[in-house]
Amino acid sequence: MNHYRLGQTVLSYRKKKEMTIREFSRYSGISTSLISQIERGEANPSLNVLELLAAALNVPLYTLFINDIDTKSLISRKKDRKQIYRENSDHTVYDVLTPDFMKAHIELLIMDLNAHSSTTESYYSHSNKEEIAVVMKGQVFVELEKVEYFLEEGDVVRIPPNVRHRFMNKTDQSTHVLFVLTPSLI
Repeated sequence: MNHYRLGQTVLSYRKKKEMTIREFSRYSGISTSLISQIERGEANPSLNVLELLAAALNVPLYTLFINDIDTKSLISRKKDRKQIYRENSDHTVYDVLTPDFMKAHIELLIMDLNAHSSTTESYYSHSNKEEIAVVMKGQVFVELEKVEYFLEEGDVVRIPPNVRHRFMNKTDQSTHVLFVLTPSLI
């Protein structure tokens, strides 16, 4: 357990509740000295103390450990990346770039779109995600709600939720497009 991160989490929750250390001490039944040591990462609190802290902050106990990150899980090695294929797997490959993929609130993918191909025969849409696409190499057409737009290297397109879209490469060269998907705000 990383005591510094635990302490920073407790401090953050306490400040959100707008409590001083003295108020927090009275409310939790833990001495101001111990709270201060915990928040600075200098103490190794018992399970009983952690339960008292969580109760005083009105948060589930496990939330005190959410920020305890295995930093190794934050690295995504190219050789280990998962690949996603759409219906046209001969021409379109997505590499999942997001480290710790299942726990992130953001997805980062790079698409290799071969010459004279498209991502799908019809359209694709996300009901609960917003997407940003950046053309990293080459030229591509993006079709948004049946309207076609030409994009070249460096161009960016925003695709809101429920917008039908697809990408088409009409050139003789492979195209690389970087995608960032985030949870939709609507």
